[in-house]
Amino acid sequence: MKNRLFRLQIAVFALVSATFTNIYITQPILPVLQDEFSVSPAQVSMTVSIVILGIVFSNLLFGYLADRFSIRPIILTGGICVAIGGMISSQTHQFNILLMARMFQGLFIPALTTSLAAWLAKTLPKERLKVIMGSYVAATVLGGLGGRLLGGWIHPPFHWRYAMISASVLVIFTMILALIMLPKPQKSAISLNGNRDKADLPMKENQEKQESSYLSIVMRKELFLIYACGAGGLMMFQPLFNFLSYRLAAPPFSYSTETITLVYLVYALGIFLGPMAGQLSNKLGGGNILIAGSILMGISFILLLLPSITAVLAGVVGVCAGFFSIHAVAVGLLNEKLTGSQGKANAVYVLFYYTGGWLGITGAGFTFEKFGWYGVIGFVVCFLAIPLATGINERNSSKYTS
Repeated sequence: MKNRLFRLQIAVFALVSATFTNIYITQPILPVLQDEFSVSPAQVSMTVSIVILGIVFSNLLFGYLADRFSIRPIILTGGICVAIGGMISSQTHQFNILLMARMFQGLFIPALTTSLAAWLAKTLPKERLKVIMGSYVAATVLGGLGGRLLGGWIHPPFHWRYAMISASVLVIFTMILALIMLPKPQKSAISLNGNRDKADLPMKENQEKQESSYLSIVMRKELFLIYACGAGGLMMFQPLFNFLSYRLAAPPFSYSTETITLVYLVYALGIFLGPMAGQLSNKLGGGNILIAGSILMGISFILLLLPSITAVLAGVVGVCAGFFSIHAVAVGLLNEKLTGSQGKANAVYVLFYYTGGWLGITGAGFTFEKFGWYGVIGFVVCFLAIPLATGINERNSSKYTS
């Protein structure tokens, strides 16, 4: 049983890490791509935001497909398509084709992430699901970091095409690994130890009958603020990391792309901060952590304006700590409030989350062109009100229920 669980952890961790590597691979090399394709900062930032937009478009679809079809053909299709998009991106010399290929990747990334998470949720008992989903969350963080390092450090920045090829090969390899290591489908609910979970079947059938529609899930007042919280968090986080390379490449810093990319190592904090925020939320309350995370991000935004690398590094650490705390607590509060339709509600959260990321990068691209780095900071500060209001509302509601 432990061996099967470990095999599943390895498969999930490898596939999700490789998938997320493809999302952020262009982020540290945006100035390089801007020069090569002769486009504006707002246009080149679309090499990241358009992938996220593709995820937004197809996320709910793949969540739906995962409930009705075997996970293996979905993973096979997604892995091949993401790899094809990466290979096309590595070969093209036309910016429009690059964007179309990146969009194509985004459309099929949920086949490897959302579908896999939905399959895990309906297949595993709760105690084992928590273990595997811990690997899943850590893999998203490591994959995001890996993509940034692959694009701007492991491969020299001007050899970004090789980075695209490497990321595509990595997806194919981990896809094959997952197809080999995932448990074979059974006709009824089977736990990883091979025993039929008969006691769970009536409960699962009853839950399926009580499934809510996507519209009713979105319209639930107590959940909507949490969805908005996820969107607002990524709306602030993504623009800062997207345009940080421009900030550090310009005076007074004037760092090389390789040096700038090392700053992204701070992103690894997410592996530890998410679980820590969850533990603190249990002790201090989710609302208080959301408020604290919002205040920390606000202070960090100020530090990012200062012409000091020490202040910038402290600001980046603070932004990561605040964001991952907000994100982890929001997900925890969402699932805490649910009595059914967990799969659909989490898919809606992911939809809001990535829509926020796309809007953040797109909007910050235009403010960066007009007002530079100060414009980006001014843009993201506006969205601090969302997690702050969510935290205050959650704290007040918990007082009334306690």
